[in-house]
Amino acid sequence: MTATEPNTLQGRRILLIIGGGIAAYKSLDLIRRLRERGGSVRVVMTHAAQEFITPLSAGAIAGAPAHLDLFDSRTEFDIGHIRLARDTDVVVVAPATADLMAKMAGGHADDLATTVLLATDKPVLIAPAMNPHMWMHGATKRNFARLAADGVVAVGPNCGEMAEQGEAGAGRMAEPLEIAAAVEALLARQHAGPLAGKHVLVTAGPTHEPIDPVRYIANRSSGKQGYAIARAAAAAGATVTLVAGPVALADPPGVKVIKVESARDMLAAAQASLPAHAAVFAAAVADWRAAEMGAQKIKKTAGGAPNLALVENPDILATIAQRKSQRPCLVIGFAAETEHVIANARAKRERKGCDWIVANDVSPSTGIMGGDRNTVHLITSEGVESWPDQTKDDVAARLVARIATALAAS
Repeated sequence: MTATEPNTLQGRRILLIIGGGIAAYKSLDLIRRLRERGGSVRVVMTHAAQEFITPLSAGAIAGAPAHLDLFDSRTEFDIGHIRLARDTDVVVVAPATADLMAKMAGGHADDLATTVLLATDKPVLIAPAMNPHMWMHGATKRNFARLAADGVVAVGPNCGEMAEQGEAGAGRMAEPLEIAAAVEALLARQHAGPLAGKHVLVTAGPTHEPIDPVRYIANRSSGKQGYAIARAAAAAGATVTLVAGPVALADPPGVKVIKVESARDMLAAAQASLPAHAAVFAAAVADWRAAEMGAQKIKKTAGGAPNLALVENPDILATIAQRKSQRPCLVIGFAAETEHVIANARAKRERKGCDWIVANDVSPSTGIMGGDRNTVHLITSEGVESWPDQTKDDVAARLVARIATALAAS
């Protein structure tokens, strides 16, 4: 244990299921990372996993023999697979191969790993790992969506080079430190945090509204504040759905992330994620889009600039805030202003029908848009609170604490 590695998993029991993929070698380091944090790790290996790493290696690092066979006479005399499924705090599947995910989604139980997964009543975290074409295949997408709907949490996959020469893209298993952080976040949610049992919906980032195949309308939002709110809500025990526009940020551990491009995509994803106890609309949604997207790249002509007709995008905040059914108990919007910040935010709260507005001055001189700090004003029916300059993580923690208090009182 080093000074930089907190004992965050002390006393926690982790069952690691290792699937049969080249990324299985990373699972040995994952065992070490989990044990460094105080966790006790038991290992189940599929038959395919044993083609990549040995049970002796996994067992030696875990400090206990790896479990291999559903019909092991040494363990099954007392229904050992049920004991494995229940005598743990979390089940981690890393790597989660395409085949293993398909079996999980279909409810198969034809070996020790899948039987344990079907029998467990504990939270399950998967770290998908496979070839990019396998990851993007429609069958894998359906299986992943089924698992998410069943409450399975995912970390990754990441983008990068594959084991196959010349192959690159999404499909690399998340790094052991990322998976360990996701385990910490998932277990933290199991404690009685102030938002335990609550579902929080968050939107973040910009939207991209296509003009032609290579151009789009957007803004300078980095998504940092929305992502910080999602992390803070998860740390407070909430089940969090984050609908994110195009950003260059890592997915928050333990959070369901839905990636979208346009405002219409974001609205559809937000509506599909309801019901929720609270919804925080931190995304900087483009107000307009091109009336017609050019089928080909628009070329310069002697006639000068083209006439670009714009139409208004759907108002996501107002649409959710004014719903007749499945309206969240608490709807919070953001107002990014460059002048008359508080007056404009007050008017926006009334116009949209939301409960709170978080307003800030995003003039270029403030450095807030894309930066790591924020100065905000919280506008409610009771008045205005002006918060001091602080990091976006601190803003998120303070806002989430207010959300928890409001939901507890409602």
